[in-house]
Amino acid sequence: MKKATVGAAVVGAAAVCAVAALIVNHRMRKSSKWARAMAILREFEGKCGTPDAKLKQVADAMTVEMHAGLASEGGSKLKMLITYVDNLPTGDEAGVFYALDLGGTNFRVLRVQLGGKDGGIIHQEFAEASIPPSLMVGTSDALFDYIAAELAKFVSGEDEKFHQPLGKQRELGFTFSFPVMQTSINSGTIMRWTKGFSIDDAVGQDVVGELTKAMKRKGVDMRVSALVNDTVGTLAGGKYTHKDVAVAVILGTGTNAAYVERVQAIPKWHGPVPKSGEMVINMEWGNFRSSHLPLTEYDHVLDNESLNPGEQIFEKMTSGMYLGEILRRVLLRMAEEAGVFGDEVPPKLKNPFVLRTPDMSAMHHDASSDLRVVGDKLKDILEISNTSLKTRRLVVELCNIVATRGARLAAAGVLGILKKMGRDTPRQGGAERTVIAMDGGLYEHYTEYRMCLENTLKELLGEELATSIVFVHSNDGSGIGAALLAASHSMYLED
Repeated sequence: MKKATVGAAVVGAAAVCAVAALIVNHRMRKSSKWARAMAILREFEGKCGTPDAKLKQVADAMTVEMHAGLASEGGSKLKMLITYVDNLPTGDEAGVFYALDLGGTNFRVLRVQLGGKDGGIIHQEFAEASIPPSLMVGTSDALFDYIAAELAKFVSGEDEKFHQPLGKQRELGFTFSFPVMQTSINSGTIMRWTKGFSIDDAVGQDVVGELTKAMKRKGVDMRVSALVNDTVGTLAGGKYTHKDVAVAVILGTGTNAAYVERVQAIPKWHGPVPKSGEMVINMEWGNFRSSHLPLTEYDHVLDNESLNPGEQIFEKMTSGMYLGEILRRVLLRMAEEAGVFGDEVPPKLKNPFVLRTPDMSAMHHDASSDLRVVGDKLKDILEISNTSLKTRRLVVELCNIVATRGARLAAAGVLGILKKMGRDTPRQGGAERTVIAMDGGLYEHYTEYRMCLENTLKELLGEELATSIVFVHSNDGSGIGAALLAASHSMYLED
């Protein structure tokens, strides 16, 4: 009996030991997996590092590329496009002006009434229309006839108070968000189509000429007085309300910047010197690249797998199209190598671009004690349930690393522009006030990103200059901005 009891005790003890060993093993496995996740995080954080010294190198490289792009066509990764905009709005413009914003599968027609000095924008309204898929791959005449017909409809229903005096044509600012080689303030050759459009007989044609012919066919008495880019429109909108605006930056799905340059500082400009002595330059800064950019393996793979490998590197590190995707790629590696979401890799996590930047922003801004928003997003988008608080905290930390790098690099880009303009050092008699007009969903809605960008620029400039830098949100550059440029380039200005 004693032997049986002892035997049972031994077996029981062995079982307890075995269970304990399993628990210990499981815990060790879990802790070694967590250690691997932490190692991936710290390595990523290190490679994304943007100390002030590095940001100043990025800013210097931006300035060098700006000089090269202004010297000759193709002299730089930055196109530094001459916009022919030499008159930005002053705030004194008066009258009724129109805008046509063709940016993709939808387009808008706007009417803006300006009240002259101190009058501001008295009235604005718009109509929106979708372009039928058949017209996106049809002929130039078919597309522009459709647009002109919508313009005719918009104008025909307008109140009598918006009618032009006898003999005076309506004037339009045209935002055409496709690659164009601009040849004057109101002409430009279509270089190619993007965004699902493919209209072969329009390539090589003057886009303003095509629209003008269509308006004639549809009986619309309207003149295009400015062909503009949305970033230049943002600059115009900012300038209309803040006379010290010198730079515009769009941070949305993509990113771009425009600024006011002295004509003497543009060697590739061979035209007459405008009365203002200035010219707005559309930088196309998304294509900037430099050996100083803190690229990681995730960036390299994202770029290689993109539709435009080797292009738009700065945009791929800073803009809304890509931030969520960088986050997804790091999470996928953690899932594969460290099992942060369990033994199986969540299938949804393997889908490129499934994690959008607005979702990343919502997780980054989660202030709840249990990070409920993070848990909900992981469940709803990636079908990952029951995440621990520790895992959710890890996700937030990754959001912070990705957003901070993007925002600080964007700030370095702005510093590069200010250096080129000579506005990065204090002057005798106090610093010149510099207003930066900002637009785009990333800037507008991702608060952590916006605050990081603004604070970083002020830190880089130093205390004395920081007080002279002002950020303003200049909304709807492609609409209102285009109408304002139609006003500042009106053929009736001399009257």
